Amino acid sequence: MTVSLISVMFSAVISQNIVLSQYQGICPFLGVSKKMSSAAGMGFAVIFVMALSSVFCWLVYNYVLLPLEIEFLYTMAFILVIASLVQLLEMILKRFSPTLYSALGVYLPLITTNCAILGTANSAVVYNSYNFLYTFSVSVATGVGFLLAICLLAGVRLKTDRADIPACFKGFPITLVTAAIMALAFAGFAGILA
Repeated sequence: MTVSLISVMFSAVISQNIVLSQYQGICPFLGVSKKMSSAAGMGFAVIFVMALSSVFCWLVYNYVLLPLEIEFLYTMAFILVIASLVQLLEMILKRFSPTLYSALGVYLPLITTNCAILGTANSAVVYNSYNFLYTFSVSVATGVGFLLAICLLAGVRLKTDRADIPACFKGFPITLVTAAIMALAFAGFAGILA
């Protein structure tokens, strides 16, 4: 079981990276990766929301929706759980880290509709029917994969902002090219673990 859990977690971080392999959560990935501090803040916010939302979604699905035989409402229930957690995170950041709160800007409330978080909850809870430990572990590992990808992109963007590149590639175009190359690099890990 331990080897299986480790392989699932490694897969969630590297070979099945939520952003670079599954192409979910692209909006905050591209929007908040201009500075390393805001990228890291967004990454940790996604880890927090993803881990807690997957756990709460697992509890709601297994102890409320399934016993009442209303499991078809899981998407609505999951969105309510995620929205509540994002509101909690927003209040905490506004109170204790106003600079990070303002740096994340509009992308913080967008975590509510971030398909990476909803997709992870759906995948871990409903489709793969993971147990509680697997659900928590996979959601944390998926969040770590998001953090890794956004921090790597932020580091490369710092270099490309200072680089002498053609005018037609400056700004957003070079960011898209960089993200595409990163996705190709992560695709190379796909054969290691499924």
